[in-house]
Amino acid sequence: MAIDRKILVLGASGLIGRYLTDDLRAREFDVVGVARTLPTSQKGAPLDLELPVMSMDVPALANLLREQAIDIVVNCLGVLQDGPGSDTAAVHRDFVARLLQAIHASGRVIRLVHISIPGAADTDRTAFATTKREAERLIATSGVSHTILRPGFVVAPAAYGGSAMLRALAALPIDLPAIERTAPFQPVAVADIAATIAWLAAREPDEAREVTWDLMQPQAITLGGVIEEFRHAYGTQHWTRLVLPSFLLDLGCKLGDFASWLGWMPPMRSTAMAELRRGVTGNPAAWMAATGIAPQYLGQIVGSRAATIQDKWFARLFLVKALVIASLVLFWLVSGFIALAISYDAAANILRAHNFPPGLIDPITIGTSLMDMSIGALIAFRRTAAFGLVAGIVASLGYMLGAAILAPDLWVEPLGALVKTGPAIVLMLVALLTLDNR
Repeated sequence: MAIDRKILVLGASGLIGRYLTDDLRAREFDVVGVARTLPTSQKGAPLDLELPVMSMDVPALANLLREQAIDIVVNCLGVLQDGPGSDTAAVHRDFVARLLQAIHASGRVIRLVHISIPGAADTDRTAFATTKREAERLIATSGVSHTILRPGFVVAPAAYGGSAMLRALAALPIDLPAIERTAPFQPVAVADIAATIAWLAAREPDEAREVTWDLMQPQAITLGGVIEEFRHAYGTQHWTRLVLPSFLLDLGCKLGDFASWLGWMPPMRSTAMAELRRGVTGNPAAWMAATGIAPQYLGQIVGSRAATIQDKWFARLFLVKALVIASLVLFWLVSGFIALAISYDAAANILRAHNFPPGLIDPITIGTSLMDMSIGALIAFRRTAAFGLVAGIVASLGYMLGAAILAPDLWVEPLGALVKTGPAIVLMLVALLTLDNR
């Protein structure tokens, strides 16, 4: 039987938000899913809305709550680290402050369910954690009926960010150093988060009001134990593995931080590593006692179904994808730079040897070199990567066709430069097809 309460999920395109939106609808709740942008595959429902929620002021948010007759707001919005388009204070603290004012201004009795993070405030060391905790303090003193949920490491059918990285570690012959493997890591099934919100939605706003619950399995487990469960699912538990040294992890985080300034969202960044080393712990006793929910164990979550070939391919390719993008960026930048600055005469002599008009040799050599470097720059930035990859494929096909017409002898050149262009095109196609994160 459907319960006559309307739920607004903020962040409905994310790992948790998307699952909650779909699950609560399956439970016959009336759910409005809101995100800044929704992937095409998520635009099927009329109540999935694309709205610039982060730039909406208090009156606009209050109007949204009134127009949609919202009874429960589930806030799943969050960003891992500061960078272009990502401001932890703006998302975690400032937006929550406006949302609380909007709930008051809406004139409706609304329960706020806020998704936060576990842990104690005195162990917060990152902007991600401190701004999350500031949001909790704002909510606690707001007078709004609220329930703060602090899920542990969330395991969902989909994978994104840290959960995708752990799957990759399980599917590849590599392992973390001992200090990272022993970090405490209590998981929770995303289905248990959905069940909790459904339980709250079936109750009056005064019930479970002004409470904070840790959502996770009560049994202690380590990060290494989480990865081992995925290894059993993938059938890789008996593989010999190379242990990554800590300095290599730290270098990877620095590279991830740099990539984030180019618009990418790599899971391996400084904040992610700091939070991983802190661990994910909490006490779910209050949550379990209040709701009667018995959280699933990690073995039940991961072992509920065998890993499909789709799971295995994704896990194996997840970290390799970054290498593919980086190699293509370097390929285009370096090849263009070499032809322009280091081996300019050799590049120009190829055209001279094939009787190109002297007046065209310098413009063609300089133009193609700058084009190659521009393609590399386009691929480097996430916003323009798709255009850069398409441009790279078109340019490569153009080089091959032009050589076939004007300089066919280049096809039998001993180093096979043109022959190798074919695999490069395939690699760019692979990068283009795996570009999506959600």
